[in-house]
Amino acid sequence: MADKIMIDAGHNGLTDPGAVYNGRRESDDVLRLAQAVGAILSRNGYDVVYTRTGDINQSVLQKTQLANEADADLLVSIHRNMATYPGQYDGVQTLLYDLSGDKLIMAQNINQNLAALGFRNINVEARPDLTILKRTGMPAVLVEAGFMDSGKDNQLFDTRFDEIAQAIADGIMDTLTAAAEADTDINDSRPSRPDEMQSQEAMMQPGSVNRLRPRYRVQVGAFHNLTNAIELEQELKRLGYNTWIVTE
Repeated sequence: MADKIMIDAGHNGLTDPGAVYNGRRESDDVLRLAQAVGAILSRNGYDVVYTRTGDINQSVLQKTQLANEADADLLVSIHRNMATYPGQYDGVQTLLYDLSGDKLIMAQNINQNLAALGFRNINVEARPDLTILKRTGMPAVLVEAGFMDSGKDNQLFDTRFDEIAQAIADGIMDTLTAAAEADTDINDSRPSRPDEMQSQEAMMQPGSVNRLRPRYRVQVGAFHNLTNAIELEQELKRLGYNTWIVTE
């Protein structure tokens, strides 16, 4: 069993309500659902913490910092989707940094549980560009619990709310239980984040003026895909690191 699960209600409800449709706000729906999922997990013995329990001025980066500072073993972010025009799409989707490890199984379990309630199962999709997925130091899943502008999804959300919360919680707990029984961790294949890197500098010994200092190299990632390497290099440069790509 994971020691600590961070539950994130997407957006913040104050400066960022998320999707809004006919007066309905995503931040309100997901706050209710996040707290309901968390309550189920707590009753089953999990240590649950929340990024927010009300409407506050909170950025996505602050959410990831809270999860990292809490030393959570897993982050589950709850959202709802929005189409280009009303009624264009319906269904549930779960997003991950990459499609690997037990977090992928967890995402699939959550989608399947929600599909059993009547939602269309869209897919599990890799979204390494999302801050909530790439800036957290633990595996993370982002659940899109239906579309805000879908009459079908809203009816399911309102009439089967408790079952939806149970379906998401069951998907989490079943996966964690299976991983514990197999004695494996919910793993993540993200490269080390820049804020986790530590550098060391070798200083010259007193009296060794002409002595060359040793050089230390820190590798942040290794990729077969050049595009992924370039994306990481650009991210590091934005954070102020001197970087270069070496082809081997």
